[in-house]
Amino acid sequence: MRVLVLYAHPDPESYGAALHETVVASLRAAGHEVDDCDLYAEGFDAVLSRAERVGYHDLASNTRPVAGYVERLQRAQALVLCFPVWNFGYPAILKGFFDRVFLPGISFKLVDGKVRPNLWNIRKLVAVTTYGGTRWRALLMGDPPRKLVKRVLRAVCHPGVRPLYLAHYDMNRATPESRKAFLDRVRANILQL
Repeated sequence: MRVLVLYAHPDPESYGAALHETVVASLRAAGHEVDDCDLYAEGFDAVLSRAERVGYHDLASNTRPVAGYVERLQRAQALVLCFPVWNFGYPAILKGFFDRVFLPGISFKLVDGKVRPNLWNIRKLVAVTTYGGTRWRALLMGDPPRKLVKRVLRAVCHPGVRPLYLAHYDMNRATPESRKAFLDRVRANILQL
């Protein structure tokens, strides 16, 4: 399976980097073809320009500024997100990727004014993430990142997609044991894709 890994963390020495390495190594060990998209390392520009917004619905040209990323997304059969939760949301660089690459005609199409999914090539959807706070605190806040993956992203993928959301909560009080246990959980789940 061709897997696009979208990784969004600026620190190569972070626990997020260890998660990313585990995800990529596990996918390769399972025999998948991995397109490892490290948004920070690639210098992805997260800012949607005025010109891009004005041309957003122009299907003939809206992909030009991000054509390479669109091609990578369209080649993928699975999408794996690896990111930390900051302020109960995605890192800005990942949000910017969705704003700039998940375009009309790419991730969705408009039919009689209604949005229809268009990423039918994505048959597996996985998120691997960390939260500073507890699961309880995330629930009290509505857990926006979980909803974005399990509802919004799922809605534009193949109808048979069943998102897998793997989260290490309470990183502020994480121990070496909890970090290792989560890496093992991620490895085991990724190997089953």
